[in-house]
Parts: sequence; C-alpha cells; structure tokens
Amino acid sequence: MNPMVEFCISNLANGSQEAFEILEQDPNLDVLEYGCLSYCSLCSETLFAIVNGDVVEGDSPDDLVKKIYAYIEENPLF
Repeated sequence: MNPMVEFCISNLANGSQEAFEILEQDPNLDVLEYGCLSYCSLCSETLFAIVNGDVVEGDSPDDLVKKIYAYIEENPLF
C-alpha cells in the first residue's frame, strides 16, 4: 500500500499544481485530485495536500513537496 496524497482542484489552481505534477511522477505514491476536500478556508490561504488523512501545508510548491516527503518519512504506514 502506497501513501495517499490528495489535492483539491481549487488548491491546484491556487498554486499547488507544480507539487502535484512532481509527486505524480513518484510510483511509490498514490496522488489523487478531488473537486473539493472541504478545507475551503485553508484552501484559499495556503498550499496544502492531505497525506494519509492529515493536512500538510507548504509556502511554495517545492516546500509542499519537501514537507509531504518529510511527513511520509516521519509517519510510515506500517
């Protein structure tokens, strides 16, 4: 089972698209996009993704990617 990284399509439009594209290339991740993840206030303020059910935020697409990988490393599935 791979770590799951979920993006809101509105947040992709707000700047996290680059992070999505980078992570999507990793065969060890399941990267998904949804119409809405119901984090509207967060979505309008920052870049974020839901990683294995938890919110991970970043200041830029590169920062978001780094924080997602750090979160996965610190919180293994098994």
